[in-house]
Amino acid sequence: MEPVKIIQLKKTILADNDADALRLRDELKKDKTFYVNIMSSPGSGKTTTIVSTIRRLKDTLSIGVMEADIDSDVDAVTVQKEGVKAIQVHTGGMCHLDADMSRQGLRELETDDLDLVFLENVGNLVCPAEFDTGSCLNVVILSVPEGHDKPLKYPLMFEQCDAVLINKIDAMPVFDFDMKAVEKYIKMRRPNAKIFPISARTGEGMDAWCDWLKDQALDWLAQED
Repeated sequence: MEPVKIIQLKKTILADNDADALRLRDELKKDKTFYVNIMSSPGSGKTTTIVSTIRRLKDTLSIGVMEADIDSDVDAVTVQKEGVKAIQVHTGGMCHLDADMSRQGLRELETDDLDLVFLENVGNLVCPAEFDTGSCLNVVILSVPEGHDKPLKYPLMFEQCDAVLINKIDAMPVFDFDMKAVEKYIKMRRPNAKIFPISARTGEGMDAWCDWLKDQALDWLAQED
């Protein structure tokens, strides 16, 4: 009897998605839309951070949000209260978004009048890192209660990030969190990553993050097709 044939599909699927993601970025450049992929564990403060960012930037940039979850519309309802466009994307049980799912969501969001779109990706530190969403910027939120060792345990997530927000720094007195260590571990994975210690709840550090993000968005919007 011949051995069972095993076909590895993951590489081909990811290669196809990577090509589609490049096409989507080209489309976003032509449409003058800056698309930011926010990734993190559940409970790290993604929605709170997005809301706090919206409050600081909505007078400068026209903003929309895609909230991705397996179910519910809780986060989209929260964001809509800030007076910006928001839709809820249900992934049908999948733990991530890919480029085509992003394109579908952006189409439903109707981005013609939007400068900046946030994707709040499904909450986990594994699957979202494997799939290029076609975003212009990848941001990871790591909260203090999760611990400073996460870049060692979830390397791909931090290898894919352009910026890391260390959220809930107001809780540092309660937790054994080493800021110098986490910065070292992040730089091991992504030497050029920008790191912003913040508290989305109190506002500490948010201005530095928002100023940097605004500059990234305006640079993208100013590029020629």
